[in-house]
Amino acid sequence: MTSRERMMLAIDKEKPDRLPVSIHQWQKYHLDTHMNGMSELEAFRKTGLDAQIQYFESMAQFWVADADFTKLNTSAWNDAAKIVSDDPDHRIVHHTIATPEGVLTYKTEGDRKTTWITEYLIKRDSDINLIKKYMPVPRLDKNLVTRAYDEVGDNGILRGFVWGDQAGCWQHAACLYDINALIMATFDKPAWVHELLRILLDKKMQFIESMKGAKFDLIETGGGSASSTLISPKLHREFCLPYDRIMHDALRDLGFKITYHTCGGTLGIEDLIVENHCHVSETLAPPSIGGNQEPWEFKKKIGTRLAMIGGVDQHNTLTVGTKAEIRQAVFKLFETTGRDGGYICSASDHFFETPVENLVTFAEAAKECMY
Repeated sequence: MTSRERMMLAIDKEKPDRLPVSIHQWQKYHLDTHMNGMSELEAFRKTGLDAQIQYFESMAQFWVADADFTKLNTSAWNDAAKIVSDDPDHRIVHHTIATPEGVLTYKTEGDRKTTWITEYLIKRDSDINLIKKYMPVPRLDKNLVTRAYDEVGDNGILRGFVWGDQAGCWQHAACLYDINALIMATFDKPAWVHELLRILLDKKMQFIESMKGAKFDLIETGGGSASSTLISPKLHREFCLPYDRIMHDALRDLGFKITYHTCGGTLGIEDLIVENHCHVSETLAPPSIGGNQEPWEFKKKIGTRLAMIGGVDQHNTLTVGTKAEIRQAVFKLFETTGRDGGYICSASDHFFETPVENLVTFAEAAKECMY
């Protein structure tokens, strides 16, 4: 059975030949530092992992390393980036966006591993009107997607995103407006929060229209800002679920499978994840790496209603764990979470210093878990 067949069976909640094993994403820093600059696909082959290739074109995630510059400007939305520091270990970029009705600003910093926001775009309630009128939405280049899909071939699956700094509406809003202020706004000015979410939803729906016919195996939505380690189930139900479901129904209508990303904060929102009409829940980060329940505890609550991806502590297990500890973690996840199928054993999130030999051990252990 090929890696692609194996992973697609798991996504369809079925049993493949053996436990699929993967990582959430390769980071350029790790590929350059530990794997001689090889490509993601080459890294999957070298380690023996089943490939999940993330397609980022037109997706605009701010957190990708070196993501300091906009990919889409128009005459009504001109993002001028001023480089304050080009030190690769401490990049600083200040952005000024000119629109016909006013100026918006935001700031980012970064290093060789990632990029983060130091000043948020939305500073006044009225700023969302400029976003509504002028923020451009790219169209997906399906020819480039097809090229990437064909390159992956039988080595695994090609994953895509819904456009935005994050794929979910609430999660995208948290990249434009400080999350603490956003949470408080749900109590102080909920109508304004819903207006912002509707604006972002409308733009995401425009992008989804351009995805028709794209050769993606799986579309990732959501994001960590909606996890129950950050907001309550009540807030998730009101400010995440309705918007997630509209997007997911549109993606389903186009024939896509959907995975909903909550990092590890799933306690109390298990049924809400099912209700948003996704197919898969990820990344199942255990409490040892910041989640709030073990993957097998989540599994008991959702049963066979969803497939699952993730569950492995990428630091304490994969990076600093012994080979015996890595093998033990894989075997336990297989017995408690993946025994009935519908599960891809994967690192729960990004890693940067994980030894290559540990990743090989990880892959080899999963290959012993036969259905």
